[in-house]
Amino acid sequence: MTMWVFGYGSLLWNPGFPVAEREVATLQGYARSFCMSSIHHRGTEEKPGLVLALDEVVGSHCQGLALSVQAGEETRTLDYLRERELVSSAYLERNLEVVLANGNRVEAVTYVIDPHHVQYCGGISLEEQAQIIAHAVGGRGPNTEYLYNTAEHLAEIGLGDSELEWLMHRVREISA
Repeated sequence: MTMWVFGYGSLLWNPGFPVAEREVATLQGYARSFCMSSIHHRGTEEKPGLVLALDEVVGSHCQGLALSVQAGEETRTLDYLRERELVSSAYLERNLEVVLANGNRVEAVTYVIDPHHVQYCGGISLEEQAQIIAHAVGGRGPNTEYLYNTAEHLAEIGLGDSELEWLMHRVREISA
């Protein structure tokens, strides 16, 4: 059976595991937003950055990519994803149904935010998000790089996100 992973942020441009195929997919009931404080990868405990997470919101949806894992790499991929995504327990691992662009439905490993975790920071204004992203740097590099790569990749695959595009332009203004 094919193992699928739903990518909506850095997994779009840096999956880190062998991908057999990529399909545009929609996840119902969740919204992509910068609602997770990053104290490891894109910020520090002293100066947290922001990373995208899926926040459960009734009536919303998120478009991203369903990534099928190369056959035989399922266990290694799951181990890798758990080490990468569950570093601080702010994400919860879920197997959720996504709808592929062709209408097929598949179950995908999906990382969603724990709204009760200390790193959850939903509801901050776009301007405040821009100010944080413009200045934060973590173990995997500048927070700006994360924003730019994600927004640009979404646009390249025809899934432009107006909030991310606004943030990208605003962060570039702040950083100029």
